[in-house]
Amino acid sequence: MENDVGHEIADALGILLRRTTRTQLHSKLTEGMGEAVDELTYPVLSALARTGPRSAADLAPDAGVDRSGVTRRASRLEAAGLIRREADPDDRRAHLLVLTERGRSTVAELRERLAAHIMAGLSSWPPGEAETFARHLRRFTVEGPFA
Repeated sequence: MENDVGHEIADALGILLRRTTRTQLHSKLTEGMGEAVDELTYPVLSALARTGPRSAADLAPDAGVDRSGVTRRASRLEAAGLIRREADPDDRRAHLLVLTERGRSTVAELRERLAAHIMAGLSSWPPGEAETFARHLRRFTVEGPFA
């Protein structure tokens, strides 16, 4: 019985973590956000918002692309004024990617869109069930097998 629950959770996570699922979600969330903000640059913006200033190499694992992929996407975001490059105080040869004020505003808008999208998907759930799910999901991420 316990393994059945484990398999059910593993199957659900498999769907959530599929690249196509993420790409479709990122495409929907970035619709109309401007030319530089799309399903390719969304992971870089999101990762930078979570981690703070980072080099392209350090940001790559969090963004789910390699260093050169982060660099290409960062160039688009920089041209749009959403990020800037600053000298790394710990390594004069390296640069850190930093969200600008406009970049922070864009991330805030994307997070609002994501929250609204999630709530729309949960709108048919009985009262209290979404809150319970959120509490258990948070616990799973903090205390569970991926902690």
